[in-house]
Amino acid sequence: MDEASLLVAELLARRSLPRTHPRVRKALVNTELFAQVTQRLADIGLRWMDNIYADHVSLALLPAAQTQVMGEAGVNANNNLELPRDGVALLVVLWALIILPKRERQTSRAPVAEPQNEMFASSKPLPAVRDVSPVLSYKALLEDYGPQLGKKTRLDGNLKLLERHGFILRRQDDIAEGPLLDVLLDYDILAPRILDGALADVLAREQAASAAEAANAASAA
Repeated sequence: MDEASLLVAELLARRSLPRTHPRVRKALVNTELFAQVTQRLADIGLRWMDNIYADHVSLALLPAAQTQVMGEAGVNANNNLELPRDGVALLVVLWALIILPKRERQTSRAPVAEPQNEMFASSKPLPAVRDVSPVLSYKALLEDYGPQLGKKTRLDGNLKLLERHGFILRRQDDIAEGPLLDVLLDYDILAPRILDGALADVLAREQAASAAEAANAASAA
């Protein structure tokens, strides 16, 4: 098998690969190899998924294939993951609480511990995901969103589903970004709907609480 076939086969088997994977790195810098990979994928109704703000790459259905496989306009696209409605709602909440602040820090080239208003910030290299991706507390998530997302039993079940599908990582009480959270959910479509829609007030409260916590920590120091 050639390099393009091996990379496609490994992506199909593993669902995602880190950008540091040798074959992924080679495909991202080798135009000819990348063209071969995308053509092989297109032949079976798939497309390459990645962005510079994520540490992993993955695959998704082409729009034409999505319509045929998932139904008109992809209305049932979440069914292949067996996510219930409150599971999808939890996924959107986690994406908003993790990816939106991460993307803000990445675009401003600011690690978590540094101010985000430095001059010439855009000339800095893009911060590593591990340095800017927020880690959520399970207890805080349960307290803040449990009543809306089915309380503890439903929340625990849906968190296990999202972890199994690679959207999040669990480390005891911590919930962190998984390999697929920033790859399979389209930032350009989802971010405006969240920032200008139903979660706008929630995010504003989160930002105010974070600012207050930082101010208190600074005062204590």
